[in-house]
Amino acid sequence: MDHNISGGRKIMYYLGMVLIAIGIIMFLSTFLSSAANFGDFHNFEQRAQQEFSRAVTGMILMVAGSVLMGIGRMGVAGSGLVLDPKKAREDVKPWTKMAGGMLKDAIEEVDVGKRITDNKKSQNIVKEVIKIKCPSCGILNDEDAKFCKDCGKGI
Repeated sequence: MDHNISGGRKIMYYLGMVLIAIGIIMFLSTFLSSAANFGDFHNFEQRAQQEFSRAVTGMILMVAGSVLMGIGRMGVAGSGLVLDPKKAREDVKPWTKMAGGMLKDAIEEVDVGKRITDNKKSQNIVKEVIKIKCPSCGILNDEDAKFCKDCGKGI
């Protein structure tokens, strides 16, 4: 089974990015044009309608771009647009494999993680532990203990 993201999903993802960028530019341009025309009331009503429609169109493009990016990133079923659990698992498989690989890399980078993975690679060697019973209270102590960890008397 191929777990790569299809070309159609990649195109949809990048198209969503472009729509978001255009939407942001359109939305922010309303503030720039309002600031540039501050105090000028010539054709105020017409300019206000144009700026409002440009801001709303920009917001709609940003939302549409976000939806397209989500579908491109997680597939139609993975994004929840189609309710098919098997298809959803298949759609998000590249992302879950990537997350698992990143987690494995992070664990291996930590010293404890290296020791754990090294121990898994080598044979499971059981370390023999010797305990000494306290003559006074009967608690088990480490073999190199000079005093009991419970009652404090010498061993």
